[in-house]
Order: sequence, then C-alpha cells, then structure tokens
Amino acid sequence: MIESSNPYASPYTVAAQPVDARSAFIRKTYAHLGGAIAVFALLEYFFLQSQAMLNLVAPMMGNWWLVLIVFMGVSWIASKWATSSTSLGMQYAGLALYVVAEAIIFIPILYLAVGMTGSTVVIGQAGIITVALFLGITAVAFITKKDFSFLNSFLMIGGFIALGLIFASMIFGFNLGIIFSAAMAIFASVAILRDTSNIIHHYGTNQYVAASLGLFASVALLFWYVLQILLSLSGRD
Repeated sequence: MIESSNPYASPYTVAAQPVDARSAFIRKTYAHLGGAIAVFALLEYFFLQSQAMLNLVAPMMGNWWLVLIVFMGVSWIASKWATSSTSLGMQYAGLALYVVAEAIIFIPILYLAVGMTGSTVVIGQAGIITVALFLGITAVAFITKKDFSFLNSFLMIGGFIALGLIFASMIFGFNLGIIFSAAMAIFASVAILRDTSNIIHHYGTNQYVAASLGLFASVALLFWYVLQILLSLSGRD
C-alpha cells in the first residue's frame, strides 16, 4: 500500500501515486493545456480572417442570453465527454468541442478589440497578463501544496451570482462595468487555483484530458475579463 502525506488522497487519485506517476500526469495535463491554447489561438486567427465566420457570429452580439445558454449546454456536454472513464477518444472529443465553442464565443470580443484599438496589440497584452497571472497562481498551488477544494462552494455561489448579474444586465440593458470585470478576473484566478489544486490532489492518473479542460476553461475566463478590463481602460483615453 502506497502511503501519502496528503490526507485527502484516495488510493485512486494522483496524489496517492509514486512520484514518477504524479510527474507524468502533471506533464500530460499541461501538455494538453498548451495544445488546447495553441489550437484556440489558431482557430481565432483563422476565424477573424473569415468574413463568412464573422457574418455567422454577428447575430451573437444582440442575443448574448441565448449564446450563454447554448454555451453552458455545450460546456456540460464537453465536460461529460472529457471525464469519460471508458473512452479516451470521447475525452479528446470533449476537449475539442469545448475549445471550438470557446473560440466561437470569443470572436465578437476579439473583433471588437481590433475595431476599438485598430490593432491586435491589446489582445496580445491581455494574453501576456493572463499568462503571468496563471504562472503566479500555479506557482502558489505547487509551492504550498495545499488542497483548495474548499473553494468549490465559493466558486459555485459566485458563479450563480455572476450569471444572474449577466442575465439581468442583458434583460434590463445596464452595463456591468470595469468593477464587475475585475471581480470576475479574481473569480477566474480563484478557479485556476482550485483547478491546479485538484490536479495535485484529486484527479485520477487517467484524467489528464479532463484536468486540462478544467484549467483551459478557467484560463479562458481569465483572459476574457482581462481583455474586458483593458478595453474599458482604453475606452477612457
């Protein structure tokens, strides 16, 4: 029987495995995360060059409530597929579905960013800030090795509040503003901390695809709101 210093570990989690197994799981998880981000970036590049794609997503600007509902449904399906214990192919299908869905939902804000600033510089700045925050949060999780699963309740309640405010803003036509974007950037940062902690403590060694999807979702959320903040600041100049 393998002993673990982690009191939360079960015999089936990565935390209960030997060092080489844990290292292999972490490498696979972050390799898949890097691949997902690379595919996302390539899709955005090609989507923004395609007038047909821009015409396709243009109606999204006036129907964000419907887009969010569809995206939530797609996210649920993708998560279910990615956590499949019977098929590795299904896990990859879930990750691929989620990456494509994120790429599509990001088109309007990226197009707006280019239109407002006349270049892709602000998108690059948002990317750099997101990566810097992600690396810092990841370092905290790995250095402290604490289990941050207690944040699940905060994230669940915060997520429902955020969705409520978003839908209310769409129904009543008010702008949530930069303070909401900053709060959501903090929310996404907490989610990254929780997700990274789960990689260390709670996933099984064959769940690296699901782990990478969870991290990708949180990183994408952080990128979205960092970009929103930068666009709000640039609009004040």
